[in-house]
Amino acid sequence: MEYDLDIDAIGLLCPLPVLRLRKRLEGMEAGQIARLCASDAIAHVDVPHFCEEQGHEFLGSEDLSEGSAFFVKKSGK
Repeated sequence: MEYDLDIDAIGLLCPLPVLRLRKRLEGMEAGQIARLCASDAIAHVDVPHFCEEQGHEFLGSEDLSEGSAFFVKKSGK
């Protein structure tokens, strides 16, 4: 999947990956896609929940050698 911003949160524990995602999304324009790379297993719950709460679109995830990549499309809010 193509993305506009890559966010490295490998090695960070909950809630830091989602906090990093939230901060970086603030500087993006609506419709842009961020890829968050995280190794914390809780991110599989936290990232979709964060997107639902904040109105962003969770586009899915894929496995990486060191964790997972999560794709989030910034909302127009």
